[in-house]
Amino acid sequence: MAKKIVIVGGGAGGLELATKLGNKYKNNASVDILLLDKYPFHIWKPLYHEVATGSLDVDMDGVDFRAHGANHHFEFQLGELKALNREDKAITLEAIHSQTGEQIVPERSIAYDYLVVAIGSITNNFGTPGVKEHCLTLDTTGEAEKFHQKILNEFLKIKVAKDNHPLKIAIVGAGATGVELAAELFKVTDLLKVYGFNNVNRHSIEVSIIEASDRILGGLPERISDSATKILTQLGVQLKTSTKVQEVLEQGVLIDTGETLEADITVWCAGVKGADVLKNLGGLTTNRINQIEVNSYLQASEDESIFALGDCASCKQENGQFVPPRAQSAHQMASTVNQNIQRLISGKPLVKFEYKDKGSLVSFADYSSVGFLSSMTNKKVFVEGSIARHLYVSLYRLHQAALHGYFKMMLLAVVGRINRRLRPLLKLH
Repeated sequence: MAKKIVIVGGGAGGLELATKLGNKYKNNASVDILLLDKYPFHIWKPLYHEVATGSLDVDMDGVDFRAHGANHHFEFQLGELKALNREDKAITLEAIHSQTGEQIVPERSIAYDYLVVAIGSITNNFGTPGVKEHCLTLDTTGEAEKFHQKILNEFLKIKVAKDNHPLKIAIVGAGATGVELAAELFKVTDLLKVYGFNNVNRHSIEVSIIEASDRILGGLPERISDSATKILTQLGVQLKTSTKVQEVLEQGVLIDTGETLEADITVWCAGVKGADVLKNLGGLTTNRINQIEVNSYLQASEDESIFALGDCASCKQENGQFVPPRAQSAHQMASTVNQNIQRLISGKPLVKFEYKDKGSLVSFADYSSVGFLSSMTNKKVFVEGSIARHLYVSLYRLHQAALHGYFKMMLLAVVGRINRRLRPLLKLH
């Protein structure tokens, strides 16, 4: 009987893993690879803020799981994880319903020999009142598109009413997503004038970033934080650091000083956690933010047939620090899990996962980019401006190369340049 490898989650790590295993076992009938995801397509998560502002079109730029699976010799099924039965080595998937509520596919069970959990993370609201009711998030492409439609409607109101009242947007959280989104919003105001929004300009928007710590991009070196602060301030972003949100209201944000900051739209980008379904999934040990605790081989602590990778895995390094929830982490973990599953199948000893921080880059739309690269001696090399921007784009190209190979990646890069000439600079619907 064929060994069945089931991968839950088609994010950066999960899709790269399915692709590598599919290519490896394409001529081996004794191994089946199944990828599961609750959405039918893939968008690289670091670009969700571009989906939110319309710089990226999901329909044009997404990777269709079924088509990709056909090209790389793995099966794809639509499904959302509900439960895990480790004794029977099976997972349960939620029923699938249409938009009208009609049940299309009933709840079902999927058997596995090796299971990989790679469902990423969701926003952590830390129990803050009003977040669920009044905030938008960028956890999924659907939520990013909802944000995009919301801002388009708000700018349409400004255009029709010829109103000078600015659209006020509050972004809670000054990590990479929050600061990149802020810059992209100003890019929108610059581009909308081309499409008939003549009375829309940078004064048509007020963007505030609210951050609990004493600086933005707190997880990155202070030099990058200082450069980012300068760029955002020049754009017109109001930075409110050392400020905690007490409650999110329908028309604003109540902060710890007792002041209410007015906002037409509030976006929550503060912190991440694993999905609620992961909490003690099948008796697996999880931490306080629902991440599955894994050993140095990326196997679940209680079950060697189960792996976890990416944002939903809690992996402690030899230096005592935990692997950060970044795209490069998911990419590196996918490579190790790929090796270890192949080694389990062939009866070879497993390899330990070793995280290597290759640096971080933050893009501020077309205005600037900053970041650092780690050298061979672990020395941080700081970059900014056009060099950093090209490096930032190259990260996405490397992700495409991992999925499609270098030749097709180069073709996609060429097609992307052509499309920028042919398509609108913003998605306008």
